[in-house]
Amino acid sequence: MSSIEKTPLEVAQMVEEAETRIRQYILHTPLAYTPRLSKDSGVEVYLKLENEQWTGSFKIRGAFNKLSILKTEGVSKIYTATTGNHGMASALGCKTLGLDGIVVVPVSSDSEKKEKLLEAGVNLLQHGCDCFEAEEHARGLAERERVPYLSPYNDYHVIAGQGTTGIELIKDLPDVDAVFVSVGGGSLIGGIAAYLKCKRPQCKIIGCSPRNNKVMHESVKNGQIIQEESYDTLSDGTGGGIEPGTVTFPLCRDLVDDWVLVEEEEIADAIFYCLQAHKKVIEGAAGVPLAALKKVSGNFKGKRVAVVLCGANISTRNLQLILNTHP
Repeated sequence: MSSIEKTPLEVAQMVEEAETRIRQYILHTPLAYTPRLSKDSGVEVYLKLENEQWTGSFKIRGAFNKLSILKTEGVSKIYTATTGNHGMASALGCKTLGLDGIVVVPVSSDSEKKEKLLEAGVNLLQHGCDCFEAEEHARGLAERERVPYLSPYNDYHVIAGQGTTGIELIKDLPDVDAVFVSVGGGSLIGGIAAYLKCKRPQCKIIGCSPRNNKVMHESVKNGQIIQEESYDTLSDGTGGGIEPGTVTFPLCRDLVDDWVLVEEEEIADAIFYCLQAHKKVIEGAAGVPLAALKKVSGNFKGKRVAVVLCGANISTRNLQLILNTHP
């Protein structure tokens, strides 16, 4: 273990500290039982509705935790990079805490998300084809100006903030047997896994990714961070590569019990199911763990399972395409 790598117990303690720090800024989102899917699958399924969080995504948790700490350290300006959700969270955090935030997005980012960022009043820069290139550019600008760079995932305080989702999960469902979580950079599953494995070790953590963009999945499989080509996916919130040395990698490697890859059609089906059965709009990244549970539900018969619906920010264009193909 490197000198900067933290143990799961240390991360779990940081999660508890984060919960106290950000409680006033976030929603304790509902955990909704889904009768139809439970009956069809033979699994007792609950949906953790982070799609109803402020800014429509779990990202507000990590952003507020890190920005609150930076504020107490006297920081007045930050750079960050995002496909949209982290930027919206950072924008609200900066506005609430009185910080100047500059957000770098890939040129390929969804146009509606970019418009929302501009409406939120952030300084928006566009650079690169994916999150990895946008992150490199934002980090370079931050280093040049000697101000902090707020990583969407490669920061223990961000991970701890996202992990507060796990605190709410275990409060609302103490005997949860498994949790399905989408994986991009790994901050959400890393924080949840670190906390739940300390409080309920028998709970299985299932990492879920689109087959079109599975960098963390392949990195864990290979025992080291790798880079591979990413393809277009409805799950744009999990898109992009992982920077070398990211602190989420050992958490994903050591704490995630199993991995499931899903196809684009399965993600679209999950999004439609949520809208039809629950009247809930979810984005592609939230459809991934729901699709994954449907795919492997036979392995969890009779178990209590939570699916983290991480966000709601799907473009109207993609939502319309899904509706058109699901009469």
